[in-house]
Amino acid sequence: MRTIRAIFCGAALLFATAASSQMMTPMSFEDLDGWADDDHAAAMVVFRRTCAQSATGDLVPDAIWQGLCRAAEFVPDARAFFETAFQPVMITDGNDPLFTGYYEPELQASRSHTDTFRYPLYRRPPEVAGTSAPWLSRAEIEAGALRGRGLELAWLADPVDAFFLHVQGSGRLRLTDGSVMRVGFGGRNNHTYRSVGRHMAETGLLPAHQVSAGAIRNWVRENGDAGRRVLNHNPSYIFFVEVEGLRPEDGPIGAMSAPVTAMRSVAVDRSFTPLGLPVWVETTTTDGPFARLMIAQDVGAAINGAQRADIFFGSGAEAYRQAAVQRYGGRLITFFPRSLLGE
Repeated sequence: MRTIRAIFCGAALLFATAASSQMMTPMSFEDLDGWADDDHAAAMVVFRRTCAQSATGDLVPDAIWQGLCRAAEFVPDARAFFETAFQPVMITDGNDPLFTGYYEPELQASRSHTDTFRYPLYRRPPEVAGTSAPWLSRAEIEAGALRGRGLELAWLADPVDAFFLHVQGSGRLRLTDGSVMRVGFGGRNNHTYRSVGRHMAETGLLPAHQVSAGAIRNWVRENGDAGRRVLNHNPSYIFFVEVEGLRPEDGPIGAMSAPVTAMRSVAVDRSFTPLGLPVWVETTTTDGPFARLMIAQDVGAAINGAQRADIFFGSGAEAYRQAAVQRYGGRLITFFPRSLLGE
C-alpha cells in the first residue's frame, strides 16, 4: 500500500499519496441511509473472521488494530461497537462511483480430458512464480503454449465458462465422479487486465448500455472462433489451485486468506481502503435499493478507485443472476478507527 499522510483540514480530511490526492470527508452515522435498520450482528461475525489478519499496513498501527479485534470478541451490542470504535469517512478521487458484483460459479468439469471436457484450467507454471514480469499472453496460452506439460488441474466443457471463471478467480467444479472440487486463485501471467466489455462497446460489437456478463457470454457463444478471439483482448490469464478444507456453506477464499461471505464481503481497491476495515455500501441491485455494512475482504484486477467496489453475491445460478447485471452507482464509506484519528 502506498504511504499515506493524513491531514485534518476543517471539516474535511485530506489524504495525499505518492500518486494522487483524495478528498476524505468525515460523516456521522446519521448520514448513512438505513444504518439503524441493518443487521450489525451479522456484519460483526464477518468482521471477526478476518480481524486478526487485517492487512491494514502502515495506515493502522498493529497495536490499535489488535486492541479493536480483542474488543470485538466480547461486545454484546454490535451496533454500539461499530459506532464507538469507528469514524465513517467517504473517500473520493474524482472518478465516478461504480458498484459491480462477483460470484462463485458452479460448473460441470472432469479431472481428465474427454471429447466433452476439452478446455483446461491450469496450475501456475513454476517459471512464473516469484516474477512480476509479463509472461505468455492469454492468446498464446489458449493456442496451446502449455499443452503437454501436465499442468492441467481440471477440464471444462465450455471455453466461455472457463473465461468467466478466470474473471471470478474461484469456483466449484462438479466433477464427473460426483465429487466437488473447489478451485481458487493460484497466480497470474502478470499481464494488465483489460475489460472485454469495454472493448466490445468501443468497437460496436455490443451497445454500451447492454454490456453485461450475460450479454458477453451470449455474443461469444453465438460467434464461435471470432467470439473467442474477442476474449483474448484481455491478455491477463489466471492459474488455479485446488482449495481444500472449505465447508459447503463457505464462500471462496478472498484476499485475506479466509472465506468471503455472501452480501457481507466486498472487494475494494486497497490503495484507498485497507483490507479488513468495515465499509458502508449504498447502491442498487436487481432487488432494489441496497444499504449494508460490509467488510473489505477481497480485491480484484478491475477494482480500481476510491468509489469502486465489487459485491460478493454468493455461489451458483441465483448469485450469477444478480452479479451478472450489477453495475450501478452509489457510495462507499470506509470506517476508520477513531483512535487513529485522535478521537
